[in-house]
Amino acid sequence: MSAADRFADALYGLGWSTVKKLPEPVAVRLGRTIADAAWKRRGKGVRRLEANYARVVPGASPERLAELSRAGMRSYLRYWMESFRLPAWSAERVRTGFVPKDLHHLTEGLASGRGVVLALPHLANWDLAGAWVTTALETPFTTVAERLKPESLYDRFVAYREGLGMEVLPHSGGAAFGTLARRLRDGGLVCLVADRDLSASGVEVDFFGERARMPAGPALLAQHTGALLLPVTLWYDDSPVMRGQVHPPIEVPASGTRAEKTSVMTQALADAFATGIAEHPEDWHMLQRLWLADLDPAKGPA
Repeated sequence: MSAADRFADALYGLGWSTVKKLPEPVAVRLGRTIADAAWKRRGKGVRRLEANYARVVPGASPERLAELSRAGMRSYLRYWMESFRLPAWSAERVRTGFVPKDLHHLTEGLASGRGVVLALPHLANWDLAGAWVTTALETPFTTVAERLKPESLYDRFVAYREGLGMEVLPHSGGAAFGTLARRLRDGGLVCLVADRDLSASGVEVDFFGERARMPAGPALLAQHTGALLLPVTLWYDDSPVMRGQVHPPIEVPASGTRAEKTSVMTQALADAFATGIAEHPEDWHMLQRLWLADLDPAKGPA
């Protein structure tokens, strides 16, 4: 393991071991302080965040983009502070920490026994939403995690999410799709963060007026298993409570090839994501390149 990898692993380990012991107001202030310091340094991640916000808020002035990126970094650090503390939260704190709208789309889908795929963008705190599902709805689910380096850091993330009641599969290796399909055919729940392509098989979509790639997995799983495909968007307000919206189901088109159906469904997902991101851009934690115009073709997927 390189020195950089050891440092990253130690840093996250310190966060999970120390931040979760802090009183919540102290953790909130710490997160905001770190966010503001990172924003003032204007490193690569902050500059990329502003470039992405420029697509989401066309015509925004440099001053407006700077305001958004500062709010975005504060939202991003709120995600991390909450995530470090989630394992120490009581069940009641988890249940009261998230309030979703139109939950009936999810509960009715699960009651039907056909299985449900929840697809989310990188908005607010998807881990908190997942912990709420396993706690408030008492519903386990399966998700997929990107393999991180070093391996010990990936293991930390898997253990953290499994501790919240999730079944976590590695993104790489090709076996995840089959396992997810089996869970859905058994009437289970699958949750996927789906606004950034991590493979070479992403689907091109129109996203805020430009072309981007998003994963085909949610649409393919719905087609293969008959599961319900539901977009979900999340956001923060000025309270300790996160908000959310379960959007109406995305139907499988009645005609067309598998690729054509997948394209239509993934575009519908992108449109739902865009609605939530446009309403709460500061809660979209996309510090990476996303649009095709920003990607180096020689380097492949985002």
